Amino acid sequence: MELRKLTIGERVKSFGCAAAGLAAVVGSQPNTWYMALATAGVVAAGLWFQVNVTEWCFLVTAVFVVWIAEVMNSAIEFLTDLASPGIHPLAKKAKDAAAGAVLLAVVFSLAIAAFVFIPKLL
Repeated sequence: MELRKLTIGERVKSFGCAAAGLAAVVGSQPNTWYMALATAGVVAAGLWFQVNVTEWCFLVTAVFVVWIAEVMNSAIEFLTDLASPGIHPLAKKAKDAAAGAVLLAVVFSLAIAAFVFIPKLL
């Protein structure tokens, strides 16, 4: 299969599609509002405690891991709803597994936050 190069217009359009996807997730998933508040809280705490560059790297990674997991979870939910509009045990397993990935990401992020902020509180 031969791959063709995308035109600049096609590349710009693909970024528009990605932005529309993020907007669809934020607009339809209530948990993203809590994530946005948590993100703002992490940034505020980082500024307040004057975290160093290495700590910022860990905090930013943790925040993005949660956001990426949530976007992927939403994509799986959207596709599962399309493929199986009714209740099906395998659809439930797919959705539960995707939600489990978000839970793991949140636990990871809380651990990073604890490593960064608890010593500063003590």
